[in-house]
Amino acid sequence: MHKVKSLPITAARIIVTCPGRNFVTLKLETAQGVHGIGDATLNGRELAVASYLADHVIPCLIGRDAHQIEDIWQFLYRGAYWRRGPVTMSAIAAVDTALWDIKAKVAGMPLYQLLGGACRTGVRVYGHANGETVPETIAEARRYQEMGYTAIRLQSGVPGLSSTYGVSRDKMFYEPANGGLPRENLWSSTKYLAAVPALFEAARAELGWDIDLLHDSHHRLTPIEAARLGKDLEPYKLFWLEDTVAADNQASFRLIRQHTTTPLCTPAVSATCGAWRHLPIFIMSKRVVMERRTCRRFVWQQHCTSICRYQISAFKSTCATPARPTRYSRTRTGLTRVFYIPAMRRVWASISMRNSPRDIRINVPIFR
Repeated sequence: MHKVKSLPITAARIIVTCPGRNFVTLKLETAQGVHGIGDATLNGRELAVASYLADHVIPCLIGRDAHQIEDIWQFLYRGAYWRRGPVTMSAIAAVDTALWDIKAKVAGMPLYQLLGGACRTGVRVYGHANGETVPETIAEARRYQEMGYTAIRLQSGVPGLSSTYGVSRDKMFYEPANGGLPRENLWSSTKYLAAVPALFEAARAELGWDIDLLHDSHHRLTPIEAARLGKDLEPYKLFWLEDTVAADNQASFRLIRQHTTTPLCTPAVSATCGAWRHLPIFIMSKRVVMERRTCRRFVWQQHCTSICRYQISAFKSTCATPARPTRYSRTRTGLTRVFYIPAMRRVWASISMRNSPRDIRINVPIFR
């Protein structure tokens, strides 16, 4: 059996840079001179991740074999008494991505080839149209439409509120983070629930029906308020309604799904895939967005999308810049195999969720 030569990690750098806000990049260097980079940016808590990497992770990496990606991930995750959380998982995800970058360079091929090869020729992206008023938001959406975008997220100020989180002052890219201290916003669900349907009614009248429209509620609603909003938005056929409620209690989505057919998007803020354990409850008509820290391991994104046959699965990159807006890419779905993920409980799965009982659970491999 051919033995792969060890590739010790010799150095690591944490790079915090970017005008206007912090972006955190981890660079791992090896004895052969091959290096890899991984993103460790966590909006609003970037320096916490940088400190976690410097104080608790990097000292444990020096001297380890960069080829042992799974072993290093398990060591960093299970070796800590206090596990999970967005800071920890963002740091581990940066290490994981950097190690895969190194492995691909040593193999002399693009990383996507190591993960199974390309499965599509392009990536669909959407634009962020923000405005203080409905006309301003629609004017921004028209700019994206003229540029050839086929999907646009609409976020508008709420009448009667002086400011609204998620309505960025930036144009042609989306940056929700503040440069200084977090900004406090007053909130009114009553005003918001009245404003959003009016926004999409005007948008459909101006933009037509040949473009997909999206919206993000930023976790500000109760389950019944979210159900009501989804019902009110049904006539405008949204591509998805994102983060209506906090994703901590996945059972909330059962109530929402029972009241509306509007596609739901979640959980962009979950720190681990374990938070997805109840997704089959409301799998129908659901769209799922996974961030790198959510998946924890690079290959998990492939595996998670093959567990259940979601209509659309997407992966989110949160490092938006003027040159590279936040984007969502689709991956292949509807595979003929359900992968077993040992980090989750050994419960039952089905390759065909469409005709399965509502309360079906997941996770034993089933092959057909």
